[in-house]
Amino acid sequence: MTKIRWGIIGCGDVTEIKSGPALQQAENSELVAVMRRDASKAQDYAARHKVPRWYGDAVKLINDPEVNAVYIATPPDTHRFYTEIVAAAGKPVYVEKPMARTYTECVAMIESCDQASVPLFTAYYRRSLPRFLKVKALLEEGAIGEVRYVRIGYSAPPSTGDFDRDRLPWRVIPEIAGGGYFVDLASHTFDILDYYFGPVSRVRAFANNQAGLYPAEDIVACTFTFESGIAGTGIWCFTAGQKSDEIEFSGEKGRIVFSTFSQEPVRLITGKHTEQWDIKNPTHIQLPHIQSVVASLGGTGICPSDGISAARTCRVLDDILQEWRNQNNLRFD
Repeated sequence: MTKIRWGIIGCGDVTEIKSGPALQQAENSELVAVMRRDASKAQDYAARHKVPRWYGDAVKLINDPEVNAVYIATPPDTHRFYTEIVAAAGKPVYVEKPMARTYTECVAMIESCDQASVPLFTAYYRRSLPRFLKVKALLEEGAIGEVRYVRIGYSAPPSTGDFDRDRLPWRVIPEIAGGGYFVDLASHTFDILDYYFGPVSRVRAFANNQAGLYPAEDIVACTFTFESGIAGTGIWCFTAGQKSDEIEFSGEKGRIVFSTFSQEPVRLITGKHTEQWDIKNPTHIQLPHIQSVVASLGGTGICPSDGISAARTCRVLDDILQEWRNQNNLRFD
């Protein structure tokens, strides 16, 4: 492909700034069609973003002859459904994260794309962001020596929508999201850890709902081990009184401290010396990653996030939430 002509299925909030404009700004890339079940919203999006065509029917967008790659930006419960249709049409797939609600759904998506001989990419865009690549470079140059353990801490107060039982955000409805905010947010963290250290091999976890605002888990604590032997711990609380977001890598020579979502400087701490790098994210945060997808489709580069790597992250989330899902009779497959 010399020119990637994108169609978006689900032109909602995530596509307004993070990804939609990035599809237009990447080299050898253009956004030619958008779809939303509410056709009037698709029409409005197309007008505001200067997109030539809009649809209220996903199949019509997929079959549009001008569209030669499809970005699936719907909630996770429809990722498998749309991926299989796009693959059957012979078009490459770029799907939002988390890749699906469960590892089983991910495997079905991979198989459908393999059978159709089309590539499958995922929107774990932190793998392409400069601040996270800086952390990777520090690890690879041995700045902290052999890594011994990973520590993750994340907390946030409830959002306003969490208190409206009749109109809860889809991200806290397990049947749609696969869980709660943990699935939506911690998936980014575990994916970048996979990028740095490879697959997680073992998990021990606890999940619960402490505040009773919605049906999904609102606190998760876990320990985990990578195949390499690096150990890890993490705790996520989504009904805390304060916001915090920190990841620490502790090695034989020092520590690297950074965050998944905030833009605090990346810090390297060795003994009494601290060095830091203030690396801001681009306005359209998916642009570097989308450029890697375009390069991969054009045969000039490789995207660092595909279905195989993204499925590994879903498997870890499954393992962490297995007991909680069983206790609450949550089934998605």
